[in-house]
Amino acid sequence: MPELIINGPAGRIEARYHHESAADSPVALILHPHPQFGGTMNNQVVYALYYLFVERGFSVLRFNFRGVGRSQGYFDNGPGELADAASALDWLQLQNPDSRSCWIAGVSFGTWIAMQLLMRRPEIDGFVCVAPPANLYDFSFLAPCPSSGLMVNGDKDRVVPSASIAELAAKTKVQKGVKIENAVIPDANHFFQDKIEDLVKVAGAYVDRRTIEMEKERKE
Repeated sequence: MPELIINGPAGRIEARYHHESAADSPVALILHPHPQFGGTMNNQVVYALYYLFVERGFSVLRFNFRGVGRSQGYFDNGPGELADAASALDWLQLQNPDSRSCWIAGVSFGTWIAMQLLMRRPEIDGFVCVAPPANLYDFSFLAPCPSSGLMVNGDKDRVVPSASIAELAAKTKVQKGVKIENAVIPDANHFFQDKIEDLVKVAGAYVDRRTIEMEKERKE
């Protein structure tokens, strides 16, 4: 997996990319946790999500937000990171102009950025939010949420209580036909230490089910 440099709004963006040969392969963009608390594209949950999509025939991109690793710029507390994510998605779509579907996934802080991007990009069909910091950031912009997706967290998460994520999933207004699901991984903390396999199993099953549903809708 060669190193990739993308031109971003603050300079170069360091990334890793897996390309599927099928022209209509779906695409997925993965966003990492908070840069100021050690979050990078090599975070173990980001890495696991990346390969979850690779194994399902997606072309997948993960990258470092500005100021992380070899990505240029400085942490911007949201707006700049959203601009980075938009540039990364632009690049991913340019590589896959005939892609049949588009997914986004985020971990902790990355979910806050992912959901903001979701609201701006109607082509995003599905999402996986891992440990969304519903108690730390305002997610009220999801009004209504335009795409179905999964919010998943650990019941031993001391950073983001399960109740706050359940409340976010329940309170988020959705459009007709859109459903937000909430899954809780037993004994998992905010970092899913020793519970990565359980997370991948739950998230993978969700992606599999939604992919089948999308294919059915496409054929109808």
